[in-house]
Amino acid sequence: MAFTLRSPSFNEQDSLPRQFVHQAMGAGGDNISPELVWEGAPEGTKSFALTMYDPDAPTGSGWWHWVVYDIPADATGLAQGAGAAGGASLPKGARLGRTDFGTAEYGGAAPPPGHGPHRYIFTLYALNTDKLDVPADATAAYVGFNIHFAKIGEARLTAVYQR
Repeated sequence: MAFTLRSPSFNEQDSLPRQFVHQAMGAGGDNISPELVWEGAPEGTKSFALTMYDPDAPTGSGWWHWVVYDIPADATGLAQGAGAAGGASLPKGARLGRTDFGTAEYGGAAPPPGHGPHRYIFTLYALNTDKLDVPADATAAYVGFNIHFAKIGEARLTAVYQR
């Protein structure tokens, strides 16, 4: 069975529904994280990490919208709204990482008006470790560095959004 990631709220390459768009920068969404489900994790998976990244942000380095790690290996998804600050709706033991919005919570799409379509890449990583050894205030890049060395598989889902 292939390692797959999907959302009941949108399909691959669909426009991200407004409820998953940020309120910041005039984007006017609800900033609720989408429900995500997965299956087919590789043998040896001890935990998962999830990122949401916009490579089209006009920053020179993209934009990290969501970072979740230390998701237990028996988890098969994240509920809608699980990215809320504090992480109360995350699976037990999972941690929220700091995004480029400067907070440890889901930050929805908020591309500049007229900038064209942006890609929002949700990547679920199967890891060979129970926990990532990163400080609570680690940047998304630092978490990503640690994910890279523990990764045994990955599954992606991409949505688009423009204003």
